[in-house]
Amino acid sequence: MDDTYAQLREATHAVQGRSDIRPRIAIVLGSWLAPLASEVVDASVIPYDEIPHFPVSATPAHPGRLVLGRIENQPVAVMSNRVHLYEGRSPQEVVFPVRVLQQLGAETLLLTNAAGAINAEYRVGTLMLIADHINSTGQDPLVGPNDPRLGPRYTDMSEAYSRDLRKLARRVAGGIGSPLAEGVYMGLLGPSFQTPAEVRMAKSLGADAVGMSTVLEVIAAKHAGMRVVAISCITDVATGTPPPQQEASPIPPEVLRKLAALVRGMVSGYEPPSPAVDLERIIPRRK
Repeated sequence: MDDTYAQLREATHAVQGRSDIRPRIAIVLGSWLAPLASEVVDASVIPYDEIPHFPVSATPAHPGRLVLGRIENQPVAVMSNRVHLYEGRSPQEVVFPVRVLQQLGAETLLLTNAAGAINAEYRVGTLMLIADHINSTGQDPLVGPNDPRLGPRYTDMSEAYSRDLRKLARRVAGGIGSPLAEGVYMGLLGPSFQTPAEVRMAKSLGADAVGMSTVLEVIAAKHAGMRVVAISCITDVATGTPPPQQEASPIPPEVLRKLAALVRGMVSGYEPPSPAVDLERIIPRRK
């Protein structure tokens, strides 16, 4: 139990030594969405392999970097790419970066991912605001002894995705003329894509999109007392369209521009949670 907290302290202090930014908002950019990190100004860029204990993706096409700076004058920390369970990582390794972001001071987590459509109305390029999720990975990062310095033994998931932040996302999307779909995301282990029978199962369970990330990060964020909002970018249609090849991004440039505008608008319109996040669990800056 003590090892994780000690590792968090080491990782957090290493990041604090590279940047004076104390982020209020943490943003995780999923596969193919890393170009959005260019939205950060006055950026300090830290490769994952330079942060102690930070997991590094084994996928060469997706190098990982932590970017600290400002978007719309708000202090932010942006994770450019993430690791996945299907790489052989444990649930605790997958969520370690989210815990570091919270320890750095982030009170809100904005997640993005690439997903396959189950909802027949979705097309490649659809942006889906996640209203809820189904964890079908068979994993949970809270299994095992609980360290109360990180969060409570039992975590309420009745509002995994903040109603207020979803309302903000819808308002911003309407203002930029880019309406959002809204639906349920099913998190799967991967890395294989779904069989036709699995697609039918996902649809029968109420999923609108499927992917191989996000759900464990949400659980860890809620455990740490963070607010969460998440957006899926539909990159393939799980009802029959072949999945995207790994060599090239399946996300059209205009969709990236829409998502960038959405992120900017949400950060600009962001209001802190009330009551304020419990700062007692945030690791203080090393003197």
